[in-house]
Amino acid sequence: MPVLVITGTGTEVGKTVTTAAVAAAARAAGRSVAVLKAAQTGVRPDERGDADEVARLAGAVTAAELARYPEPLAPGTAARRAGQAPVHPQEIAEAAAKLATEHDLVLVEGAGGLLVRFDAAGGTLADAAGLLAAPVLVVVSAGLGTLNTTELTAREVRSRRLDLAGVVIGSWPGEPDLAARCNLADLPEVAGAPLLGAVPAGAGALAPAGFRAAAPDWLAPRLDGTWDAEAFRVRQAPPARR
Repeated sequence: MPVLVITGTGTEVGKTVTTAAVAAAARAAGRSVAVLKAAQTGVRPDERGDADEVARLAGAVTAAELARYPEPLAPGTAARRAGQAPVHPQEIAEAAAKLATEHDLVLVEGAGGLLVRFDAAGGTLADAAGLLAAPVLVVVSAGLGTLNTTELTAREVRSRRLDLAGVVIGSWPGEPDLAARCNLADLPEVAGAPLLGAVPAGAGALAPAGFRAAAPDWLAPRLDGTWDAEAFRVRQAPPARR
């Protein structure tokens, strides 16, 4: 898959750190990687954006960003309020396709969820994925409430006849509660797609060398890792109810 679109079920689910882990695992497998941030919001011109953070953690990847808006809003709203041109799905697709001619893998990271609007016409990351005919990886949260947002996102992906590559838990807690443990079995069921990894909470705070060494342990073989979903589920299984 030369292009992989990475979205989340919402904001703050670990999308950028997961993107970095996918990039690091691909690099460890000997693949050249580019990461494209479709639109960066809530970051000043002199601050590091999400693509920069992926490059810091994953190492020698090509980092690209199509637009940057100062307020932490949906890209379309942020562009309008800043008086700047919006990013359109066609531009995202064209940029990703160009990067794909020069790299083995291109990771397209969205902003927020799959249907967050980029322009006044209602263009979304899902539209860009459709133009690219690229598979979609969904980053999800671990705990209570994740099943509904995961299933809704998965249904939307399928309604557009896109390939749902799988789901990754973007921040697996050090001490998971009952809901999180049960969700290991329920997430692939509601998504209708495999669970392809669980990135530990706080992984983004690791030193880059440690992050790169550990990343393949968090991801399944389809993402160039060694993580075993069934073995992980068994280890984390909740105690039987008495």
